Amino acid sequence: MASTASVGPGLEIKGELRGAGALVVEGRVEGRIELDALTIEADGQVDADVDVRTAVISGQASGSVAASESVTVKASATVIGDVRAPSVVVEEGAVFRGRVLMDVGLPEDL
Repeated sequence: MASTASVGPGLEIKGELRGAGALVVEGRVEGRIELDALTIEADGQVDADVDVRTAVISGQASGSVAASESVTVKASATVIGDVRAPSVVVEEGAVFRGRVLMDVGLPEDL
């Protein structure tokens, strides 16, 4: 079973996070994230390119977010950057500036 790590309030991490498992961000992460799952809590901030299986964003995200399964942008979130996943949900009230790419089975040249 994969573990869950957290970046608590007031903590700041810079660099590349990679591996199996989940990350919950209540502080700040800057760099690159490649994990199974990412949760950005309401007070969390991520300035990174993200490549995960699932992402739930309630805080701030800046950079591209790619997920192999799903991305959920909660009403409290601010997302600046492109989101790519087979399933993307953006709740009413969220601030989103970027593109949503839902490319389930589409040819590359579309």
